[in-house]
Amino acid sequence: MYIIVGLGNPGREYEGTRHNMGFDVIDNLSAKLNIAVKKLRFKSLIGEGIYKEEKVILQKPQTYMNSSGEAVYDIVNFYKLPLSNLIVVYDDKDLDVGKIRIRKKGSSGGHNGMKSIIYLLNSEDFPRVRVGIGKPKGDMIEHVLGRFNESDKTIVDNSIDRAADAIIDIIENGVEHAMNLFNGGSECLL
Repeated sequence: MYIIVGLGNPGREYEGTRHNMGFDVIDNLSAKLNIAVKKLRFKSLIGEGIYKEEKVILQKPQTYMNSSGEAVYDIVNFYKLPLSNLIVVYDDKDLDVGKIRIRKKGSSGGHNGMKSIIYLLNSEDFPRVRVGIGKPKGDMIEHVLGRFNESDKTIVDNSIDRAADAIIDIIENGVEHAMNLFNGGSECLL
């Protein structure tokens, strides 16, 4: 079983913002895996399905970004899931727009949603897929809660699609394989 968590903020005012890249990847996975994400459970919208004989749960915490760990802790604890089968996808200001990075484990990198998850799970040892949103030119909060320029739309859509494909590859072939395949530049697999 895999639980795939996309980080973001609930509500229409946050749709399409840089900070909701995790939600956008979950929406893409929902379509690719034919798993509707509509049930309210574990302080989240979740969807459950089967992919290649493996149970997959897609999760969009509804706790707001800075408290994402509450929702993740609840579902991981309920299913007694090994952390190697938890995949978290989220925005990363330290990556250029269009780039994605997969890691087996690591620190929060200053991301408040990841800080919350790491604190409540008491571990950094779970795979993550980071989706680049670029460095802010001004205020950090305005940047992450802002939207991409129209000129970046194709690049952003492609990175969301690639992040979803990377998660599917993790399920099929493992984290190492996905890292080797997807951790190149944004021009990879276009």
